[in-house]
Amino acid sequence: MPGFFGLTVEYIKNVYEQFFYLKLHGNWSFWEAYNLPVKMRTWFVQRLSKHYEEKNKEMQKQSRKKK
Repeated sequence: MPGFFGLTVEYIKNVYEQFFYLKLHGNWSFWEAYNLPVKMRTWFVQRLSKHYEEKNKEMQKQSRKKK
């Protein structure tokens, strides 16, 4: 059910997931993430995800070389 401004529960959950992700993996404070414009916050979350995906691929590549 939409809230007063039409924001769904799923949207709010997604926003809090972004805050959690930025806090856990980016060392952002809650208020830093909260005060970012939506598009900028989304960009940082996507970029951080890309960084960790690349890092994991490199670690897997190195792990295969060791075998």
